[in-house]
Amino acid sequence: MTNPNLEIIARELESPNLRNRMLALASLRDVDAENALPLIKKVLNDESLQLRSMAIFALGIKKTPECYSILVNILENDPDYSIRADAAGALGYLEDIRCVEILSRTFYEDTDWLVRFSAVVALGNIKDPRARDILLQALDSEEIVIQQAAISALGEIKDIDSVESILRFAQSEDWLVRQRLAEALGNLPTPKSISALKYLQKDSHDNVAQAATISLENLEVMDNE
Repeated sequence: MTNPNLEIIARELESPNLRNRMLALASLRDVDAENALPLIKKVLNDESLQLRSMAIFALGIKKTPECYSILVNILENDPDYSIRADAAGALGYLEDIRCVEILSRTFYEDTDWLVRFSAVVALGNIKDPRARDILLQALDSEEIVIQQAAISALGEIKDIDSVESILRFAQSEDWLVRQRLAEALGNLPTPKSISALKYLQKDSHDNVAQAATISLENLEVMDNE
């Protein structure tokens, strides 16, 4: 990976103009992780929440050994819930199994639904089966978006034993919940999954029916392999 002029980027990251700082941070996409990290760290405490959010996302993409500890510190200590949510999401991009414990604790302890939602999504991205119990509890959340995320995550970790638990959402009033269910079942090859997907193929919402059709095709491919 070729590196742009790092001195210019570093200077622009200290510009009083927010647009200049944002453009400089965005330019780090062409910089290797080891060289990008010190520059990302320059704006982690920026006055702009938008820029901080971009920087946290960058930590999840530019993976270095230090990124884990930085993101955990933000997740556990930052007073802004949106920044904590960003940190939870970025930990999922690291795909580091150490993140399962911290994200699970976040789901239990953080009081903001957006942070808890991000933690559930991240657990799905990590694809570690140890997240199962947390995700099953997330199905009972009062927030529908967390239920959606939990259904998707259980599909991501391919937890066959959770099929019975997620099938209760087949008649949810929220079509996005039904769509997430249809998508998740495509990763969970069981007779009950196939039966539910055939039911969802007849759903009144096109997105749900289409997702069910695609998942049935996926299960057929898996069966033939």
